[in-house]
Amino acid sequence: MNNMENMIGAKALMTAMEKEGVKEVFGLPGGANLPMYDEFARCNIRHILARHEQSAAHMADGFGRVSRKPGVCFATSGPGATNILTGIATAQADSAPMVAVTGQVPVAMIGKDAFQESDIIGMANPAVKYAFQPRTASEIPEVVKKGFFIAETGRPGPVLIDIPKDVQQNEAEMVFPDEFKIQGYHPWADPDIVAVEKAIDMLLHSQKPVILAGGGTIISSAFAELQSVAEALMLPVVTTFKGKGAFPENHPLSLGPIGMHGHAEANKVMAEADCVLAIGTRFSDRSVGTFEEFERGLKIIHMDVDPAEIGKNQTAQLAVVGDVQMNLRIMVKLLLQKAIKKTEETPWVKHVKETKAYWQENLKLHPGEMGAAKILRKLREILPKESIITTEVGQHQMWASLFYDVIQPGTFFSSTGLGTMGWGFPAAIGAKVAKPDVPVVDIAGDGSFAMTENSLATAVQEDIPVIVFVLNNSTLGMVAQWQRTFYKRRMIGVEQNGCPDYVKLAESYGAQGIRAQSMDELDKAIKNALSSDVATVIDIPIDPEEDVLPFVAPGTSLKDMILPS
Repeated sequence: MNNMENMIGAKALMTAMEKEGVKEVFGLPGGANLPMYDEFARCNIRHILARHEQSAAHMADGFGRVSRKPGVCFATSGPGATNILTGIATAQADSAPMVAVTGQVPVAMIGKDAFQESDIIGMANPAVKYAFQPRTASEIPEVVKKGFFIAETGRPGPVLIDIPKDVQQNEAEMVFPDEFKIQGYHPWADPDIVAVEKAIDMLLHSQKPVILAGGGTIISSAFAELQSVAEALMLPVVTTFKGKGAFPENHPLSLGPIGMHGHAEANKVMAEADCVLAIGTRFSDRSVGTFEEFERGLKIIHMDVDPAEIGKNQTAQLAVVGDVQMNLRIMVKLLLQKAIKKTEETPWVKHVKETKAYWQENLKLHPGEMGAAKILRKLREILPKESIITTEVGQHQMWASLFYDVIQPGTFFSSTGLGTMGWGFPAAIGAKVAKPDVPVVDIAGDGSFAMTENSLATAVQEDIPVIVFVLNNSTLGMVAQWQRTFYKRRMIGVEQNGCPDYVKLAESYGAQGIRAQSMDELDKAIKNALSSDVATVIDIPIDPEEDVLPFVAPGTSLKDMILPS
């Protein structure tokens, strides 16, 4: 059934979004999107004012990852549109559902270098799942319907809708379609039963099988299915960094993330495995090291919704294409039908548990009271298990990978593909909007937090009480670590010199700022922040010389870890 009504394009946009269930939009107004903004006065969608369009996109990204529905951001034309590009590219790299709506100069002015004109469609095309530019007002309802469908189906991603100003202002008879077709777009969803049966057979006939869970496991919410398969076949589980939290990290079969800064035990076990069930992963270089060495002697079963990922980075002996939750569900049913359930601990599982116990006991940590491991374990100790974590990008991010255990699946999010500094804080705001009753903490570094700290204004004015947990070494820590390791300690461009004072900065925005210089102060600060009704920044000074270890250097394999001495 189609609903018809006369209205201007801007109203049609907001009406179409209301029909998609949109309740919040993150954005900034400007000349080219004022007709859209005028409609906020006459609709039931809440507008959350960002202080920079990149942050608006990151807020929408965080909202989308947590809610599993597209987050929406608005920006004006020209610099407003170009400012959201980093946020769009971040969402694309991590398969996050998003709809970005930009204003554009009037149709007749496109291509004439008009004021604040940019070819945002041309710029964004490599970084979006699809881009639309309706040239008539009547196109808007169907464009919105298609945009949301594309953003959230199959492998999720960002969609751009760029609307010229006159198209927003023109009136037309609007048809809001219930059904539509998108030529050439067929999200792959059907499970592959035959391939799943072959996968079970390969795993049963392997001596050292392991599961590698990637971000696609989280996107599809395949948590119960993954755990059922792991327990039935007694398979140790490692994850990519983006897959961290797909499997409870306090589970006996869990080994944590592999990769450049993966857990020592996870990297050791992955390097020894002879068969891997890889679920929803793109085999990033940061996860596997050198592609050739990773797949040597390893049979790979690659399960992914995106057929383009099969064979892209690693050679798969078996492809299981389709929604990973559905395929894992089929696997669980087949295991039950065949009454396959291992009850006795295999020599491989015994070896895996011994490896895990050894490294958890023998990995050397920073000796000081305020070392990264102790700080993050204190955070884990106090936070409720359902708390949502976002991270910035840098050393603190990798320390979180190593020392913050995710207990409730699907509660840990980071910028992994693009590695966008400044992502975590605005993403935390978006996550908190999606789940307002759950504590949300951004694990940050002083360098990353500096990039989007002005989002404190959004958190305070919009009553979004997130917590920023700043591991402050007054340095661009990861770059500094590489300069120490590979560039003979030539420290160039990394010193932050304690500027700004994050406690005073937080207070200047009306947020709460706390400095924690001992474990007792940290304990009190976290509990204070959890009970606060305003955003809180906890500034934690740490040793600028502390490195993230283990470390798999670029161009080496997982077995070549650099370990703390």
